[in-house]
Amino acid sequence: MSPGKQASSEAAAPTAAGARLEAMRRHVRLSRVAVWTVIAAGPVALSVAVTSTPATVQAATSAKPAAVRTAAAATDPAGYAQVFVSAWLRSNADDATTAQARLAQSMAPDVELPDPAAAAQSTPESVTAVRSAQRADEAWSVTVAAQYADGQLRYYAVPVTAGPAGTSFTVTGAPGVVTGPGRADVPKSPYGVTVPEGDLSSAVGEFLAAYLTGAGEVGRYLAPGVTLSAVSPAPYTSVSVEQVSAVEEAAAAEKVPADGTTAHVLARVEARDTGGRWPLAYELTLKARSGRWEVAALESGTPREGGAR
Repeated sequence: MSPGKQASSEAAAPTAAGARLEAMRRHVRLSRVAVWTVIAAGPVALSVAVTSTPATVQAATSAKPAAVRTAAAATDPAGYAQVFVSAWLRSNADDATTAQARLAQSMAPDVELPDPAAAAQSTPESVTAVRSAQRADEAWSVTVAAQYADGQLRYYAVPVTAGPAGTSFTVTGAPGVVTGPGRADVPKSPYGVTVPEGDLSSAVGEFLAAYLTGAGEVGRYLAPGVTLSAVSPAPYTSVSVEQVSAVEEAAAAEKVPADGTTAHVLARVEARDTGGRWPLAYELTLKARSGRWEVAALESGTPREGGAR
């Protein structure tokens, strides 16, 4: 290369580098001007500028969709076990072609059928699942009660495997006779106030008579805004109040208290029809208004201690 061309090439290199450096400086200056312009425009413009940047970055980096995981909820096989025990108890190994035997074998292919004696107890009147316990992801133990005409009650524990999606089941072993569920402790009743005969007990009796026998209109005993229809057709011919207990002391007052006073009561009644006498119990909420007690709600279940609702 000639000395002239070499000098020209050496001069051009710094010139190109200087041009690139100048372009970078100009870009920085423009960026600073833009930032100061946004600041001068006020907080709103600054907020827009700040929040718009992450959106741009997100749009550029969200090309791959996130994976979504779903899990099938565990399905209680209590009904399946109930059907199996019913069919199994009605089966006989000497005749595996009956409908009940075929059903039991289809639900539990590896379980033998029973072989009852000729004079054995008759088949159960009812079979009901009373408890389910999940042992593992797909393994369950279901307790089923079989009730017989003579009053005998027998409990069976049935091992069941549930499919992953909860759409398939198999009884994996023969049922085992077990002890039934124990008796739970009953909490103290919150209805500790005895309500004497008077305005409140009369209101309760008249309301329940209309509700259960059709004697009178139910609406006349209800508080404003409360809607409740009588049982239809009327199941009883007469209803009499045996006892009324309350949570609040105000329910036992001789006179109806001030408007808005609330009483939660438990009424034990005797209902009669052509078939006999039936002891029943109802939980009610009553409110005082204009010198009378009105039914504000027909409750179900027992209120918490102290009458809180």
